[in-house]
Amino acid sequence: MRTARTSRRAMTFAVVAALATGLLAGCASDDDDGGSGGAGGSGDKKGSTTLTVGTFGTFGYKQAGLYDEYMKLHKNITIKENVTTRTDVYWPKTLTRLQAGSGTDDVQAIEIGNITEAVQTQANKFVDLGKEVDKSQWLDWKNKQATTKDGKLIGLGTDVGPMAICYRKDLFKKAGLPTDRTKLAELWKGDWAKYVDVGKDYMKKAPGGTKFVDSASSVYNAALGGAKDRYYDKSGNVIWDKSQGVKDSWDAAMEVATSNMSAKLKQFDKPWDQGYANGKFATVACPAWMVGYIQEKSGDAGKGKWDIAAAPTAANWGGSFIGVPTAGKHQKEAIALAKWLTAPEQQAKVFGKQASFPSTPSAYSTLKPKADTLAYFSNAPITQIFSDSAKTIPVQIFGVKDQPINTAITDTGILQVEQKGKSPAQGWDAATAEVKDVLGQ
Repeated sequence: MRTARTSRRAMTFAVVAALATGLLAGCASDDDDGGSGGAGGSGDKKGSTTLTVGTFGTFGYKQAGLYDEYMKLHKNITIKENVTTRTDVYWPKTLTRLQAGSGTDDVQAIEIGNITEAVQTQANKFVDLGKEVDKSQWLDWKNKQATTKDGKLIGLGTDVGPMAICYRKDLFKKAGLPTDRTKLAELWKGDWAKYVDVGKDYMKKAPGGTKFVDSASSVYNAALGGAKDRYYDKSGNVIWDKSQGVKDSWDAAMEVATSNMSAKLKQFDKPWDQGYANGKFATVACPAWMVGYIQEKSGDAGKGKWDIAAAPTAANWGGSFIGVPTAGKHQKEAIALAKWLTAPEQQAKVFGKQASFPSTPSAYSTLKPKADTLAYFSNAPITQIFSDSAKTIPVQIFGVKDQPINTAITDTGILQVEQKGKSPAQGWDAATAEVKDVLGQ
């Protein structure tokens, strides 16, 4: 699953997706799986061109057969994918090669958590793809994330992580709450605080051993994913401690952290996976890529018990871009490949393979979730729910230190309250100290 890859590779909110990273990237190796990369063409056979594509985690291009398809259409092209599993290894290595002006791949992936740094500090190292494509094919907010102040587009959007709420309707029924996805969406529409209020009602008659939500950090990240302001302003100034989006998201998380409604699990850790399998929590903030993750971790026992409802607000968690470094030896061919890989038709094929949600709206009407996935989630209108969210996600400003700031707030501040019993004020103070350290203040 392409965006769970985002969760794991950028779990801080990238979620990290990374991540988190997936849909799914593991953390088995810090090295390239497919070679050292390097300005495409070394070892080219006479009359042919070898293009290298540098990625992290699982982008789905190889898995969906896109490379083979492209090579059949272009007999003179050979494609080699260089995969680095972990983004925290991939991006520093890529930066070094960009700055050196050599060793880059012909097509280079950029994760959402790194796109601002690329735009602000590495734009001259990438081809302006805005001159090569019809930018209206992509979501406007997606384009803006990869666009410099002077209008240069350094990356073409791959997937996005539009938000929904995945919930266990069997647990909701036992708790005396509505199970209809439309009614639930209306209950919490417009405000994550309303979602928390539903959690309070759930806990009044919660089935034994269950909680409303997996973690307070999950609520924080989901709420912040739909906020207009995060940690930086348009001028690149750090505003995390003055941001209304941060305040509202923190407040919602604190309502969860100081109550009995959280299972207090850290996402993507083994106990979290076991929580799915054992039905320990009734809801989870659910980007499109998490659909496959839930299906895998909940297993056969969860089939037909899960459902999906619209989130309180449109929000995004995860997503990436691909760009063409100027150091490449085959820029013309690399541009053509990047355009083809990110075209709506190809994004739809990757969705069909691993549920990576396209950043090209024209593909939405063609998306076909797998029959077993639909059955697993009670025949929820998956494509409609996620496409409605994707189209209305606000343009968000990411900063160079966005991910470490987020990690400081979630892994230090929120966990102090949720797992160690500290007060919200103490949690905020702990997060503040960590953020200042990150910023060198």
